[in-house]
Amino acid sequence: MPLAALGMLVAATPLVASFVPATVVDKQRCVEWGDDDADGDGRVDCALYVTEPVKFAVVPSSAEPVEPRLEVVGATRYDTDGQVFFVTVVEPSISALDWWVVNDDPAARLHSYRDKYGDNTPQQLIDLGQQQMRTAKDDAMYVALAAAGYPVELQQGEVVVGALLCLEANAAGTECMRFSPADDLLDPNDTIVGVNGTTVDIVDDLTKIMRDVAPGETVTVDFIRDGVEMSGELTTIAAPGEEPARTIIGFRSVDTTTVKLPDGIDVQIDTERIGGPSAGLAFTLTLIDALTPGSLLGGHDVAVTGTIDLEGNVGAIGGLNSKTSAVRQAGVKYFLVPVTQGEDGVDGLARAREVAGGEVEIIPVGTLQEALDELARIGGTPVEVSPPTTT
Repeated sequence: MPLAALGMLVAATPLVASFVPATVVDKQRCVEWGDDDADGDGRVDCALYVTEPVKFAVVPSSAEPVEPRLEVVGATRYDTDGQVFFVTVVEPSISALDWWVVNDDPAARLHSYRDKYGDNTPQQLIDLGQQQMRTAKDDAMYVALAAAGYPVELQQGEVVVGALLCLEANAAGTECMRFSPADDLLDPNDTIVGVNGTTVDIVDDLTKIMRDVAPGETVTVDFIRDGVEMSGELTTIAAPGEEPARTIIGFRSVDTTTVKLPDGIDVQIDTERIGGPSAGLAFTLTLIDALTPGSLLGGHDVAVTGTIDLEGNVGAIGGLNSKTSAVRQAGVKYFLVPVTQGEDGVDGLARAREVAGGEVEIIPVGTLQEALDELARIGGTPVEVSPPTTT
């Protein structure tokens, strides 16, 4: 009977743990860093930690081809040989059992509520991710069509708050200790529509208004939040590190630039409810492959992650280790990633190689041209990209 009872207890433990939230587990976050390397290990040590409960885990989601999601009308579309895969991760709430499973998994990362949402509400984070995805698709269309020789133009969009400017970070640069005064009034995803009674339609309008305002002056800002018109006062600041001084409100705007395609041409990429900018390079390469002759991929399936800007620069992304695991599970052998990830850290290249385990070749790139050169190296048709002419 004692052995039977012990057996029932062992069998029931995982079931019970699956219903216990992971908030019973804590993680530490540094909020204050020391002034120097006190123990001589080459790193500045944390001087003050706060303890936060674990609520979420970043884990692999999927690696799937972009091409079935692509629709091109009015332009010549060439047959492709091989597929570009874009990669996603998810960040679900986890139980104590989930924590036990993923705690030592290099392809996962544990997050507190603040790790996931920061100073945003859940809806603000969703809205920002959707805006970033729209921007990623527009930038990809612009760069790819220009590379394929089509005349494309850029049009400025409305002024949307992306993030409040951080004026003072901790020593490691991982936490903002002091935001701009605008943080007292504005939230991410607010749309600025007026300053001091003058209408703001595009960024250039805001720039012209601020030329007549001195740093430290108070301005009245009209904005829209969740469809509601609002207004309030805030104190302006000088743009950090700029000479001569330039007056700013104190936020980084979302890139709302849109692309004007040539008459008769339409490009659509179905992303459903996927958010974030990290598929920008994947979209760009898929479009170039579809709009140019030859085999860009040389018959290979290639996974791709990284943002893309209008000059063709590839930017860093989050969750690289989890994305590498998704690529490995999909059986894709090549993975183009941003070189700006760096070697070290939770999103570094070293950890991605560890997760890849020799089954996936991690290929760091810094620009679109470098990505095209790497595809040529593995057998693809060489493509030379000329810098696009912006309007």
